[in-house]
This record gives sequence, C-alpha cells and structure tokens, in this order.
Amino acid sequence: QVQLVESGGGLVQPGGSLTLSCAGSGTLFGAMGWYRQGPGKQRELVATINNSGNTNYLERVKGRFTISRDSPKNTVYLQMNSLKPEDTAVYYCYARNILQAEDAWGKGTLVTVSS
Repeated sequence: QVQLVESGGGLVQPGGSLTLSCAGSGTLFGAMGWYRQGPGKQRELVATINNSGNTNYLERVKGRFTISRDSPKNTVYLQMNSLKPEDTAVYYCYARNILQAEDAWGKGTLVTVSS
C-alpha cells in the first residue's frame, strides 16, 4: 500500500518558521514535493524535487522555503522561513509513484500563520 504521511504543521506567528516532513512507503518514488490549498483558493504547487536533486519553487516562496529529500528514507522536507499570513493553507505532500505510473498524495497538514 502506497502511503505518504505528513507531519510538522501547526500555528506560527508571522515571520516564524516551520518544517514539514513527509515519509513515503510502499513503492518507488520519483519526484516528490508539496502543494498547498489556502482558504477559498485553488491548490497550487509550492515546491518539487526530483531524484537528481533538481528543485522547482512557486515564485512567491523563493528565498523563504527550501525543499530537500532523503531518498533512502523516501522522505521529503519543506523548511519554511519568514512565514506570512498568506502562507496559511493545508499543505499536501506529493510523490510520483514510478511503479504504478501515478501520483500519490498525503492527507494534508494545516499550517496557520497568525498573530
């Protein structure tokens, strides 16, 4: 069974930091990353990282967020610094399931940036 389990969400003040983690299991993963969906907004890509370590970021988070992965552990991280209220969203872990040629998703973790 393919699983992606996120952790690390919570409440943080503006300007603060959080680190999200996502542990995958059950298959061989290709690219991994994070999407988010804020209140009343569409889901958007935040950051991705492939097996070669190449990264891609949403323009609005460049310089503030850093994605990394521990491939042997099938784990992807999102270090979020200088958080803003507009970063408030449910953050979803994403991974490409290579063996079944399909996308896998976590259940999401809520990040709330508020004073």
